[in-house]
Amino acid sequence: MRIALFGTSADPPTAGHQEILRWLSERYDWVAVWAADNPFKSHQTQLEHRAAMLRLLIADMDAAQHNVAVTQDLSSWRTLETVEKAKQHWGEAAEYTLVIGSDLINQLPRWYRIEDLLQQVELLIVPRPGYAIAETSLDNIKKLGGKIAIATLTGLDVSSTAYREHGDTEALIAPIVAYIHQQHLYKCQDATTKRFQLR
Repeated sequence: MRIALFGTSADPPTAGHQEILRWLSERYDWVAVWAADNPFKSHQTQLEHRAAMLRLLIADMDAAQHNVAVTQDLSSWRTLETVEKAKQHWGEAAEYTLVIGSDLINQLPRWYRIEDLLQQVELLIVPRPGYAIAETSLDNIKKLGGKIAIATLTGLDVSSTAYREHGDTEALIAPIVAYIHQQHLYKCQDATTKRFQLR
């Protein structure tokens, strides 16, 4: 069984995340996704809300795909612990692929017990607009024992940051926009609401 492990800060999750999940669902037996706290980033919204928005994102995907689910109990600051939890869930025999965006490549060597982690998973790097994949960065990961594949999908040129900083809802699906307003999650959502009322 081939399992894709995709932790994302999803603050908030975007149509770009949805596109990645759809792509993964066509290539793996199971796609486990969870809202993660990245120790290298600051987060505006609690994990429980980000996990709820990920569930809305998946519910909005094509009905034919039943192999994608939020597995929030995999969330950990240490990805090695996530993989240990995944093995308890699906067993040692499964093949695990850790999915990361190209924006995280340079952080990887600083991750907790990175060499142990890279012995247990393959890495799938999803190119993100604005984050070129440098050969030197890939070489550094390979020297640590990493087995790397690069996704044939380029993430959509949308980001959670664009919403958080500018209230740009183009990147979000309607159920998530509704959830944000209902829960009053981001500072910018008040400004967005006012802008809609002025039109």
